[in-house]
Amino acid sequence: MTHTRYAFIKAQWHADIVDRALEGFLQLIPAEQVDVFDVPGAFEMPLLAQELARTGKYASVACAAFVVDGGIYRHDFVAQAVVDGLMRASMDTGVPVLSVSLTPHQYQETEHHNAIYRAHFVEKGREAANAALTITRTREAALAA
Repeated sequence: MTHTRYAFIKAQWHADIVDRALEGFLQLIPAEQVDVFDVPGAFEMPLLAQELARTGKYASVACAAFVVDGGIYRHDFVAQAVVDGLMRASMDTGVPVLSVSLTPHQYQETEHHNAIYRAHFVEKGREAANAALTITRTREAALAA
């Protein structure tokens, strides 16, 4: 079965930066083929990704978040848990779950850093869209063989 829909989950923590990933994603995949879901933060993405993947409606699920170093170790634990959860969701459902989750260690809330990360998230969104399209084609070819 060829899927032509994609899910895109985005964390609302630092939404002004994270939302740029969706912009990049939509540069390669038409908006009409993308269902967008907002969650409070990165930690909430894996469960929703798994639930969406289990519906069978999506060729892949992309997840975007920005987990910043606030001077305590918490960001490392959150980032690791999120990436592990996204991979587990993918493996458990057989649907690719793509991560556009970044964890910079030297982020400061300045206009300069915000501009750098906004642009970076656009690029990462394009990369996720390219990965989604590529893995969809590869899986279709493998199943047809």
